[in-house]
Amino acid sequence: MNDLTFGIIKPDAVRAGHTGKIIDRIIADGFRIRAMKLIHMTLEEAEGFYAVHRGRPFFTELTRFMSSAPCVVMALEKEGAVKAWRDLMGATDPAKADEGTLRKEFANSIGENAVHGSDSEENAQIEIAYFFSQIELV
Repeated sequence: MNDLTFGIIKPDAVRAGHTGKIIDRIIADGFRIRAMKLIHMTLEEAEGFYAVHRGRPFFTELTRFMSSAPCVVMALEKEGAVKAWRDLMGATDPAKADEGTLRKEFANSIGENAVHGSDSEENAQIEIAYFFSQIELV
């Protein structure tokens, strides 16, 4: 069985009209989309999702940004999904991201970096469950 990871197409990329291009790249890279929806997080939902970062200097800016406009949340399946998704996303800083990565192509800055991905299998499970019920994973 393949592994699952969690991804977000962030408000900056959705606002810029890159959603379809990013989804095309996800599929072309061999991921199966198990669940996906367009949402607009409230500030409270963003704070809950990023609670692990509460107290860090970027927390307020991050949660305001993530609740500023719609984003696309996804459960993605592939062998070695967490690493494969992080490799496709590229470095957090788009200036340091490798050519061919989503952040190199679509991100504006470290703060508005187009996509989010789980950093571990454990966090992927937690993040998927935050946005999707078991019945939504198809």
